Amino acid sequence: MGLVLSGGGAKGFAHVAVLKILEEAGVRIDYIGGTSMGAIIGGLYASGYTADQLDSIIKTTDFNKILTDNLPRKSKPFYEKENGEKYILNIPLKKGKVGMPTALSNGQNVLNLLTSLTQHVNGINDFTKLPIPFVCIATNLETGKQEVLKNGFLPEAILASGAFPTLLAPVEIDGKLLTDGGITNNFPVEEVKAMGADVIIGVDIQSGLENKEDLTSAVKILNQIVGFQMYKSMEYKYDSLDLVIKPNMKAFNVVSFDKAKEIMAEGNMAARENIYQLKAIAARQIHRENQKTDLLQIKEFSIKEIDIEGNNYYTRAYIVGKLNIKINEITDYGKVVSGINNLSATGNFEYVQYQIVHESDGCILNLKVKENQVSNFLKLGGHYDDLYKTAILLNYTTKHILSNNDMLSADLILGDNLRYNFDYFIDNGFYWSFGIKSRYNNFTANIKFDEANINKINLNYEDFTNQIYVQTVFGRKFAIGAGGEFKRIKIFSETISSLEGTESAGTGKLIFDKSNYLNLIAYLKIDTYDKKYFQKEGAYLDVDFRWYLGSSDFNNNFVSFSHLKGKFGYAHTFFHKLTAHFVSEAGITIGENSNRALDYNVGGYGENFINTFIPFNGYDFAVLNGDSFLRSTFTVRYEYLPKNYFMATANYARVGSDLFNEGRIFENTKSGYMFGYGLDTFLGPIEFNYTWSPDHKENYWYFNVGYWF
Repeated sequence: MGLVLSGGGAKGFAHVAVLKILEEAGVRIDYIGGTSMGAIIGGLYASGYTADQLDSIIKTTDFNKILTDNLPRKSKPFYEKENGEKYILNIPLKKGKVGMPTALSNGQNVLNLLTSLTQHVNGINDFTKLPIPFVCIATNLETGKQEVLKNGFLPEAILASGAFPTLLAPVEIDGKLLTDGGITNNFPVEEVKAMGADVIIGVDIQSGLENKEDLTSAVKILNQIVGFQMYKSMEYKYDSLDLVIKPNMKAFNVVSFDKAKEIMAEGNMAARENIYQLKAIAARQIHRENQKTDLLQIKEFSIKEIDIEGNNYYTRAYIVGKLNIKINEITDYGKVVSGINNLSATGNFEYVQYQIVHESDGCILNLKVKENQVSNFLKLGGHYDDLYKTAILLNYTTKHILSNNDMLSADLILGDNLRYNFDYFIDNGFYWSFGIKSRYNNFTANIKFDEANINKINLNYEDFTNQIYVQTVFGRKFAIGAGGEFKRIKIFSETISSLEGTESAGTGKLIFDKSNYLNLIAYLKIDTYDKKYFQKEGAYLDVDFRWYLGSSDFNNNFVSFSHLKGKFGYAHTFFHKLTAHFVSEAGITIGENSNRALDYNVGGYGENFINTFIPFNGYDFAVLNGDSFLRSTFTVRYEYLPKNYFMATANYARVGSDLFNEGRIFENTKSGYMFGYGLDTFLGPIEFNYTWSPDHKENYWYFNVGYWF
């Protein structure tokens, strides 16, 4: 007995309900053929799943998440976490022209899910050797003809059959670019008959062509176009069937993934209406015990070898380093999928296909990658805050321009304060990576000034920093780096004239610093936050060491010294809505620093402060100064609507040479508090905050919009 399952996107959930009734009626399925979602359901059933097991898979799978390329933030490379989450638009450039994606999703999440679900038949490449012989249909995009898929890698074949145009990208198999089989053959009756079936049951979940009043979306219009040819052939195919089960799918469409329960109810109703015919078919079958398929997944195994196919610009070390899988070390499928996600999150691969071959002395991990053909991008961002004011961000990014594994990124920031960032990074995976950074940053701020009885002055701050460094990553959690730095800092004010007897006399400016510095740098970073902003889970650690070796010494008072600064954060969410977020930050000066410009300057609100400027709610920008500081912040966020937050913050700080004050740490401790409202938007965070401190009578309103940069 053969079973034919038609395509129809989310409407294919009805197939599972029909399979339940077939099992209840005692029908033994000897052959299965399917197209699109019919291929996915049929392929899983053919691999040994029962209808109840498929029902459980549907109920526990977030299809909206699976059908996008969104990956957990933890999968992103460290560089991307730090520098890549500040752009509103990411426009691919191909041969100097704006490129368009082939679909909303490359299908990597779908492929990962299918590979995981079919691991028990991982070694079967002939689909006729599956527990139930199986065939599926795809469409060759180059020729417009159907491709009958009956051997190969099962997850890849059923993904190709179900690659609905614009929703999932086409799949390349044996040099052929394949897409949804429903375009050419949505009901493979003849193909199932050719397998040897003498009795065939067909399940048709198509709902027919739409009226013009109902063609209200791009998906519906595309589905209508695909359906022109499809429905012409349906009637004569019905003539070849012994029984047609046709659930009423008028109320649903190909993306009704949120209506699985209702869709399966219609499938159940349609199948149950034919229960007597189904029992009659079962009665004519020769009874034999169905062979049960062992779906038990191997929980742990060791990989003795990793074979990689398809890489050109990205080396083996790069790929294996991202996978974070060590040879002959115990691992599991979850860690393998996590490694595949790490590769996908780089944006350097259109897809990554993996297959684990189990052998007696270990496993072989076969990887087939397809590198992204687009290597140039134009990125745009925008931001406003109270320090840097209005800013428009223009970025150009290019990959493998000078070397394998490399990336060059250049930011130009236009607005009230002109800035730029330049980064060149060669990512060598588990080997030492190499990077070059250059930055120009400037801002103007009104700050308190104690001299000459002037309350505030207008301070101009310019920073020009260049770094060369090496970095390595351990377990994709720890990034450790070290290098050299050339830094030029210029700080001046035109509010008051220069002081007599100083080098700035006669310039019309009061110059606080105008020096070049030569430094050694080192850092340790950990970032497991689930989000860059409005974090709900995860931890963060950033330890930074800077040794000021030499200086052009504008103020004639330089002595070599060091800064050691660290920041720790932890976020956890209770009851899905209430998040507690703790951040503690400290910095000390090792040696004697006589240059006030290099003191820690604490105060103000923002997430884009540079050098020794530290935010502290309740106090004005950079109002607290000293050679060391300790700051702790407690924030509570309540998400009362999706991506809408009420926020309350309390922070405490000590600034000065003696942080612990001989154990009297609460003596002269500064405190500040803040209430605010935040929105998580496609532009980035939008926040309104009111902050004050009981230590003084001043209070401040802060407003920011867009990703911080």
